[in-house]
Amino acid sequence: MKIKSLSLAIISAAVLLSGAAQGYEAGDIIVRGGLASVNPDVDSGNLNVNGFPLSQNAKVDVNNETQLGLSLTYMVRDNIGVELLAATPISHKLQGKGDLSFLSDFAEVKHLPPTLSVQYYPMGNASAFQPYFGAGLNYTIFFSEQFVGAGSDAGFRNLKLDDSLGLAAQIGFDYLVADNWSVNAAVWYMDIDTTGTFKDGSNNDYKIDVSLDPWVYMAGVAYLF
Repeated sequence: MKIKSLSLAIISAAVLLSGAAQGYEAGDIIVRGGLASVNPDVDSGNLNVNGFPLSQNAKVDVNNETQLGLSLTYMVRDNIGVELLAATPISHKLQGKGDLSFLSDFAEVKHLPPTLSVQYYPMGNASAFQPYFGAGLNYTIFFSEQFVGAGSDAGFRNLKLDDSLGLAAQIGFDYLVADNWSVNAAVWYMDIDTTGTFKDGSNNDYKIDVSLDPWVYMAGVAYLF
């Protein structure tokens, strides 16, 4: 909520301001950085054991996480850019839900969400206020999966989450406040689906399908090269 509030405050300030700073042109490189809040909109399937549902309500949830975000945009035309979004590794806790609520925070996983997008800048290069819209592909890499708490106590092991390839969409803006500096805020929606697998001490096979589909909010600064 803090990231959302900051983004709204920056947008409101930018709308009230006007300036003569130069906008973007073909060949420009824009580096953006700031705090990125990843808020999964989780849709969990049921946990299966050896191919059979454990119950009709054995599900998982995933917590929100804030980390440093970074993006690089190359302007191929005055109003068209190509952006690569990156971040420092993002860590999430897996939480039991429904009939698995007793597990609480039972596992941890890290991921990297590189996202390649084509952006459209409608305002032209004479505007200090530069909103943009983007669409592209996200590839999420999961790693460092491990059980903690009740998951570790239960003897679960070999946790693995499949990597994900999906669509992504974004909306954002820059407001130029100096020759090369802007304030920035952006929102992404990412289609991220994964399958988690693991075993227990008796070598039973567990499997669960989860759609994470996060909203990602970032607020920070941009520098124009």
